[in-house]
Amino acid sequence: MNQNTLLKLLNDVASGHIIPEDARKSLLHLAVEDIDYAHIDHHRSLRKGFPEVIFGEGKTHDQICGIMERMEIQEDIILVTRIEREKAENVLARFPKASFHEDARMLILENKPLPKTGSGKILIISAGTSDIPVAKEAFLTANAMGNSVETLFDVGVAGIHRLFQHKSLLEAASVLIVVAGMEGALPSVVAGLVKSPVIAVPTSVGYGVSLGGLTALFSMLNSCSSNVSVVNIDNGFGAGYVASAINHIHQK
Repeated sequence: MNQNTLLKLLNDVASGHIIPEDARKSLLHLAVEDIDYAHIDHHRSLRKGFPEVIFGEGKTHDQICGIMERMEIQEDIILVTRIEREKAENVLARFPKASFHEDARMLILENKPLPKTGSGKILIISAGTSDIPVAKEAFLTANAMGNSVETLFDVGVAGIHRLFQHKSLLEAASVLIVVAGMEGALPSVVAGLVKSPVIAVPTSVGYGVSLGGLTALFSMLNSCSSNVSVVNIDNGFGAGYVASAINHIHQK
């Protein structure tokens, strides 16, 4: 339940459109709902401005559906991350209005999209085409959370002139997410060109010595650009979430 839904419920009670007993039932699971295999944090929308996100990896499709069924009663939008096609197809059979984005491994049930309330624009950049799936996870997350989001793909340091063609786009962004594998150098380059915060996302893309993304992670953590912050390997969701939080700082 978000703040707008709660305010409407209270106004309906005050105006007599809803009797107090019905309102009590609506608020029965305002905080936490125990469904045996999950404690659903229904209060998160009120507390943080966005509902709990379901991590699909390690859960059965029945568990995911069970959580979604209880969340749908109170939430306008539900995100499921790290969900593979076979599992997603089973979920879609029970939630046909949902959409599955296979490249980002994300499923979204959007009964009512959030308004664009972010103060500026989030720009998501990928170093290579192989980094796009992680970048798409960041894009879908930030977009679902009520932000204006643009993307710029395949402008890594192997052909750095491609990045410089978009300097005005970089400078216009209030927050930038830079996704890179291999040696992970692109976030430092981008951060050196702009004053806005840059969220660096290392990916597991690369040859043997990349160590599943550790090389890119260490490179980003050692960035000499002071406006760089780093999330975990392949964590596009985390980057999109943090970018949205930064982009909503103006809100009370």
